[in-house]
Amino acid sequence: MSNAVIQLGPDRIRALMAHYAGSRIERNAPGVVFAAKSGGVSITAYKSGKVLFQGGGADAEASRWGGNASPSSPKAAPKGEKLPSGLARMSILGSDETGTGDFFGPVTVAACFVPAEKIALAEELGVKDSKMLTDAHMLKIGPEIKEAFTNSVLVLPNEKYNTVQAKGWSQGKIKALLHNQALKHVLRKMDGLKPDHILIDQFAERGIYYRHIASEPEIIRENVLFSTKAENLHVSVACASILARVAFLEEMDRLSEKAGTRLPKGAGKPVDEAAAKILIKKGDDFLASITKRHFANTKKAAMLAAKRSGRS
Repeated sequence: MSNAVIQLGPDRIRALMAHYAGSRIERNAPGVVFAAKSGGVSITAYKSGKVLFQGGGADAEASRWGGNASPSSPKAAPKGEKLPSGLARMSILGSDETGTGDFFGPVTVAACFVPAEKIALAEELGVKDSKMLTDAHMLKIGPEIKEAFTNSVLVLPNEKYNTVQAKGWSQGKIKALLHNQALKHVLRKMDGLKPDHILIDQFAERGIYYRHIASEPEIIRENVLFSTKAENLHVSVACASILARVAFLEEMDRLSEKAGTRLPKGAGKPVDEAAAKILIKKGDDFLASITKRHFANTKKAAMLAAKRSGRS
């Protein structure tokens, strides 16, 4: 099992707890203030400020939060293509997505253009990697980002997601199509103005990405760069990350109202519990309309619901 340990300050600990709130689990151990399991990685925060990540992808998950890594778990560098020097101060069109690991709610993708002369404005607004910010803060600055920068935000509803996934579309294909579409929208709004580069937060290698969208009538290829942790490389991707997160949160609020209960984020035990209650109260068709049907949570919720129905 892969392990990584980082040291975070109080503000970053609070942000981490808010980010993984929907995947929270109980862990009664000395010094533990918070524990969660997300995407196969267990996260444990201690009173000392140390955070332990365990499981496949532990290093990558820990590196998203920065902090001071232990000598045995150095902070992973971004992976991807060789990037031009001075990228952070260039005029960049960036894109990012969220919601792919959440059982409830949509997949959202955003693209945002930040010209060189407006980088300082983005920084003044407090833009940084969305994983370093609380949901409340992102909801506050999201409208300011939308007003200040040319952007496009796409929301893939659960019904549509389930339809294309049932046809054999992978999450990689779904994300690639949405990224390409969002980038096209922003470029059209820019009316002939070209960014120095387009930077995509990498979820697939270049060749795989373009194979996913090979049948599209218009494919964005010019000056496109791919890198993991791209939100730390240019503020445009950080802006896109925040806009995508805000769209996801707003849709989760709408779906929560529709379901009559607050929907938890992530794909952990609280999600199974909530899904089972909704299944009993509103039925399978309704549950499918607000979830990603192929997740293991569907079967877990059905088992929980069956046990509870058997007791009633």
